[in-house]
Amino acid sequence: MDKPKGKLIAIGGNEDKGSYPNPKHKKKYYLDFFELGILKRFLNEIPVSNPTIEVITTASLIPEEVGERYESAFGILGCENVNMMHIREEEDALKPEYLERIRKADGIMFSGGDQSRLTRIFGDTEFLQIVHDRYWNEDFVVAGTSAGAMAMSEVMIKGGSSTESLLRGSVKIGHGFGLINGVIIDSHFVIRGRFGRLMEAVVSHPKTVGIGLGEDTGVLITEGHMIETIGSNLVVIVDGYGVEYTNINDIEPGRPVAIAGMMMHVLAKGNVFNINSRAFYKDMQDVEKNELASESRS
Repeated sequence: MDKPKGKLIAIGGNEDKGSYPNPKHKKKYYLDFFELGILKRFLNEIPVSNPTIEVITTASLIPEEVGERYESAFGILGCENVNMMHIREEEDALKPEYLERIRKADGIMFSGGDQSRLTRIFGDTEFLQIVHDRYWNEDFVVAGTSAGAMAMSEVMIKGGSSTESLLRGSVKIGHGFGLINGVIIDSHFVIRGRFGRLMEAVVSHPKTVGIGLGEDTGVLITEGHMIETIGSNLVVIVDGYGVEYTNINDIEPGRPVAIAGMMMHVLAKGNVFNINSRAFYKDMQDVEKNELASESRS
């Protein structure tokens, strides 16, 4: 099976764009974004030394403010070639200047906001096709935070209350960008308690894997199926492959959903999960060790 040459970075939201030491404290106890930060990892994954970044603020209702934050954060990290795409309507996404900029960018970042805005404005456009082509055929990095992360998958959560989840029909599903298949991504996962929401979404789509992203936490997805946790918080994997029973197709809307045999994993920084084999690894070195062992057995 063909594998994409590019990489995806899906971020749960509220990513730490830069922490500063408190001059009153000599001990360096704070999260040093320059060492642990997600945006720095994003830049490090881009295979050029002085990359051109396009930040797409379409999902946000405050695009200028969001753009300024990213511009400042990337500036702190020494990245000066950062441009903003404040694309507000469908016709804006068709402008040749934006298409040319997407063709030339070394990496792109979709901001947070409303994921349905992203799919409404970019769905079935040449803009999105260029992103697809570059992701599959080039060492191209596509990042997204919150809504920008949720829109990456083919099956996308549009909305749904955490308190009403696991009542049939409480989770609203739509079509995302389709950059990755077989997964469903949810954001702000831990603080907003979206466990039930993602479980319902997964059990509604058999043989899928849910990725629940905590705040200031993300996943680096390589080869279309290897997930490495980055950031300071947790990633929850909801594995629907082993579900033995669910009543979701037999009950009326609003009735409680029963699930048997669903598996969950919790990943901290550096842990790795293989979507295809549903295998958990401590880190990338553990992945390489197991691959070598597998090759020697064959």
